[in-house]
Amino acid sequence: MSLLRMQGVWKSYRQGGAFSCRPALPVLRNAGLRIEAGECVALLGPTGSGKSTLGRILLGLEAPDTGTVLFNGQPMRGAGGRVAPALRRQVQAVFQDPHGATSPRFSAFEVVAEPLRYYGVTGAALRARVEELVVSVGLEVAELGRLAHRFSGGQLQRLCIARALALRPKLVLLDEAVSSLDVATQARVLALLGRLRAETGVAFLFITHDLRLVRGFAQRCLVMQDGQPLDVADPFTGGSALPALAALRDAILPARPRGM
Repeated sequence: MSLLRMQGVWKSYRQGGAFSCRPALPVLRNAGLRIEAGECVALLGPTGSGKSTLGRILLGLEAPDTGTVLFNGQPMRGAGGRVAPALRRQVQAVFQDPHGATSPRFSAFEVVAEPLRYYGVTGAALRARVEELVVSVGLEVAELGRLAHRFSGGQLQRLCIARALALRPKLVLLDEAVSSLDVATQARVLALLGRLRAETGVAFLFITHDLRLVRGFAQRCLVMQDGQPLDVADPFTGGSALPALAALRDAILPARPRGM
């Protein structure tokens, strides 16, 4: 049984607002995917292809128009359309902008402790878990008192990763999680994520528009094409019939520009 399975999902948005008479624009069309426990799956696609919409549905932030999302074989949404708290904590996220994802008033400790406090962890257990998480992402316990926004972008993203792992989720959605970082920091953060996946067994859905980032990190690749995530055995040589994938390949700069 797959950790997560999406089947026959459709999602449309009303053009011009809820009261517009214009037709709804479909973003996801009969979309389906699966993620196994401990697996890293890359979801590739250009801006506007539906990657983030699919991610919000998997996080329970939006409901599909039709279709099902199963987590460990159970529907993600109950009869009332709500995601159960016990299930919600099993799927966490790291977003593109770490500054926008954290409060400027929070210390590093408070950033990582926030989800733990929500689920009732306090006192010495809270302190111990936060320190364990901070060390696991390569930061110093001595820095926990600093305001989070005084950290560099790469350090702050490490705090966001620690926060995402705080509740020991089964799946973490990485939505352009390294796109705002410089190339050297991207490499360090991806190496960190790979180590954490090996140590904890967490699964990743790595959403990106940058084809370069999936090499050596993702075990399987999906490409958004016409509102569907399609499996591609090798995104660097296969899938030649997919225009979306061809566009991503063309966007990769050569190691040495022509004429030099």
